[in-house]
Amino acid sequence: MSMTLQIDKAIEKVPFLRDSKNVKKTPLSGGITNLNFKIDAEGRSYVIRLAGEGTHQLGIKRDVEYAANYAAGQLGIAPDVVYFIEPEGYIVTRFITGKPIPPEAIKQPDYLARIVKKIRLFHKRGPKLKGEFNVFRRVEMLEKVSKSNDCKFPHDWDWIMQKTNEVKKALEKDPYTPTPCHDDLLNLNWLEEEVPGDIGEIRLLDWEYAGMGDIFFDLANFCHHHRLNDDQVRFFLNEYFGEVTPRHFARLKLMWPMSELHESMWGTTQTGISKLEEDFQGYADLWFARFRQHVTDSRWEQWLKDVAKKK
Repeated sequence: MSMTLQIDKAIEKVPFLRDSKNVKKTPLSGGITNLNFKIDAEGRSYVIRLAGEGTHQLGIKRDVEYAANYAAGQLGIAPDVVYFIEPEGYIVTRFITGKPIPPEAIKQPDYLARIVKKIRLFHKRGPKLKGEFNVFRRVEMLEKVSKSNDCKFPHDWDWIMQKTNEVKKALEKDPYTPTPCHDDLLNLNWLEEEVPGDIGEIRLLDWEYAGMGDIFFDLANFCHHHRLNDDQVRFFLNEYFGEVTPRHFARLKLMWPMSELHESMWGTTQTGISKLEEDFQGYADLWFARFRQHVTDSRWEQWLKDVAKKK
């Protein structure tokens, strides 16, 4: 089905858009697996997100995405959800006039402090979601899907799994409390709202990987996507917890390569299931290379010990 037909069918299913006279549709750039359209109708603007084909193979559940996005909208973290198109699982949100936050800017202390408040607010006040995000189980699931699609695995896959199991064992000594998490905190998903004559809120988009998970996955995921240095990581942790303990630092540093492994496996899986003209193999290779660097850090053994500390 063509994009135009898809978006027209979607509009037909939204009562307050269906009956509008002048509906204007504009494709928005930025998404890889989903297509987003800005819809102008009756002096208001919305975004309709058309879920990509085959994304269920990436473990995405659209009802969980909707529940997370809806709650985040009510908490002032995400743009408000105004409608959910079923059974397709398309989400309609309020359009916000926002600008991207450049990676260099988002690392500055004032931005980091504002970002932490949004992440922590969802961790503390988000709803119990009907989906899990456990990085170890997700990597296993993506490995199965990749193998069944004959995707290419790195030559040192056994060693990668060995390092992953070291982290899994270390973290099991102090099990996490499943908490509502976003799990995809890359730079493109953050927008700063532009409000005339005021400082706008920072908004977080794209809730398709949201689930009950480990808060340190979210923290590490943000840190590695923005390549924070150790001082910035300490600032980030201090803003979140009010202190920086060796245990927290180690936990974030161990979860960091796990999050990179998840990116690698997402890319690997996409090489087998996606019909898009994207260099998913290049993406996977990039993240595998970063994973290798982080699990060979000279402090690795120390972090494996520190995560079990009570402080």
